[in-house]
Amino acid sequence: MIESPPKIRREDYNKALRLSNNPMLAKLVSDINRQYLYWTDVKYRPLPEKVSSRDLWACVKLSRMFGRILEIGRYRFRLYVTDTMQRQCHEFDMNLGGYMGTQSFIPESDKNRYLISSNMEEAIASSQMEGAATTRKVAKEMLRKSISPRTHGEKMIYNNYQTIRFILDHKEDELTKEALLHIHRLMTHRTLENSNDEGRFREDNSVVVEDGMTHETIHTPPDHKEIDGLIDEVCRLFNGKASNGIFVHPIIEGIIIHFLIAFIHPFVDGNGRTARAVFYWYMLRRGYWLTEYLSISRIIGRSKRQYEKAYLYTECDENDLGYFVAYHLRAIDLAYGELRQYIQRKIDEQQHAIDFLKLGHINARQAQIIKWYYDTPSLSFSVKEIQTRMNISYPTAQRDLEGLVKRGYIESTPVNKVKNIYIRSERFDELVGKGKNL
Repeated sequence: MIESPPKIRREDYNKALRLSNNPMLAKLVSDINRQYLYWTDVKYRPLPEKVSSRDLWACVKLSRMFGRILEIGRYRFRLYVTDTMQRQCHEFDMNLGGYMGTQSFIPESDKNRYLISSNMEEAIASSQMEGAATTRKVAKEMLRKSISPRTHGEKMIYNNYQTIRFILDHKEDELTKEALLHIHRLMTHRTLENSNDEGRFREDNSVVVEDGMTHETIHTPPDHKEIDGLIDEVCRLFNGKASNGIFVHPIIEGIIIHFLIAFIHPFVDGNGRTARAVFYWYMLRRGYWLTEYLSISRIIGRSKRQYEKAYLYTECDENDLGYFVAYHLRAIDLAYGELRQYIQRKIDEQQHAIDFLKLGHINARQAQIIKWYYDTPSLSFSVKEIQTRMNISYPTAQRDLEGLVKRGYIESTPVNKVKNIYIRSERFDELVGKGKNL
């Protein structure tokens, strides 16, 4: 269970005001806010003479009082935007699209292929966080080869992927109650104990959030009778129609929407997946188009305990959203950094693939296919898988493969009466000149 911070009284704040002129203490508070630390990380900090951990916490709380109040229904949330948060948002504006980001480090000719791969990664990671017991390798093979999902975990991943594709097709749309229900229905299709709960708000208060290890109740969602009204307010926030007149940076606003859906917990199950999908949708709608290529859930999945703590810290510290915002901004930053590394790695690989164009009479896609066979001799592809991997039409994928068959690099072998797969031919090494020209 999370330790609650001490209740700060008026006399504590008065003392904090007197201590605010202490330069050592001011620096300490600044360092704490840069990381947006919680009480349990603050209380063990080295302290100036005659200053207690309670005094330090009072100074931290005082500094965070100069923020915004967000009211959703009868719930009040506080948000103090730190200098670190503002800097991160500015950098995301420059790099993720938004108002200022116009240049891309993703090669124009490869955007579709990278998009497919990123969407798969996001679907897999988001589902695995919620218990999808399927390996990344098996899941990617299922999505690439369009294999029908068999296990519960595969269904979760397949649903998540279909939901992402739906959002990409409707990213300019407003969020409505009906749209949220549709997202949930797509996300949970054939994965809930009661299929009637797909795309339906919960109708009682039996749902609570428990600690996965101790089974202690760590969050009791709002009464089910409040859900309609609360979701209406979330939709207004998403659509830029909130009546409070307070400006919040769009990325931070998207993070708040993510938090609120999880806080309201409007569904019997699938709340986390749905909340992350709506955040993804919001970012795309606000013009942060590079979000399409990020797998934020993969970062969150690696730090799931910190993700959960960010929720708990917010609730335990008077609904202070700063903890969740700070965590989420760090996750976006890490996802962006990983994307840059991934793209650079793929560009380096493509430089090698270009060498295969020297074979002559093949196009760039066929050169890439030959490289895949060159790197992994046991590889086999169907037309559908090449279509998915390269985000091209079925006829184009078929022409590329059949062209390589005619030139002797690969051969077609039947799997059944209606499906063929393509494997390396016996002459592959001879034709490619492995170990000689490449």
